[in-house]
Amino acid sequence: MARTLLHEVLNFHPDAIEAQLAHAVPDRLRNAYNRTQFIAKRRQMMQVWSDYLDGLKKGAKVFPFMSKAA
Repeated sequence: MARTLLHEVLNFHPDAIEAQLAHAVPDRLRNAYNRTQFIAKRRQMMQVWSDYLDGLKKGAKVFPFMSKAA
């Protein structure tokens, strides 16, 4: 759920999300050459995520991540 909300609602790049979640990149070639860690972006992302969760705890508006079928 966090991965979906971080990407779909909070608009963070999937590569930064995957790095934060410590998911392995399935593409061996990409994994071999990609050494980026997205440290600054991950720090920002975790602060935004924390603020989002604090807002939910306080009763903020919940953003739906799936629309209802018409």
